[in-house]
Amino acid sequence: MGAQAGEAKLREVATELRIRMHDPVPVQGAYLRDVVNGHFRYYGVPGNGRQLSAFRHHVGRCWQVALKRRSQTHRITAERLRRYVDRWLPPVRIYHPWPEKRYDVTTRGKSRMR
Repeated sequence: MGAQAGEAKLREVATELRIRMHDPVPVQGAYLRDVVNGHFRYYGVPGNGRQLSAFRHHVGRCWQVALKRRSQTHRITAERLRRYVDRWLPPVRIYHPWPEKRYDVTTRGKSRMR
């Protein structure tokens, strides 16, 4: 994953969470689930697991900032945030196979270029 792509998406998520700040947590969670799942589907290639995990972590941090801004007392504890993240953000998943498997085309004994 390119650093610029992840950083740009995180800025977009932070801006969107600022707009959706007072939406209920399930609505925010559903939005974030879709964002993270789409990111994983696009960048979920073998060997990219650490970057996907970092993206998920940073989305959780953006969500924490947005939830803390909802109240002057910001009662969002680390335990509660962890439960939200575990509940709403999908776990890291590699969606694409290794290139050897992806490009392994078998035909009926003939060239695949025909």
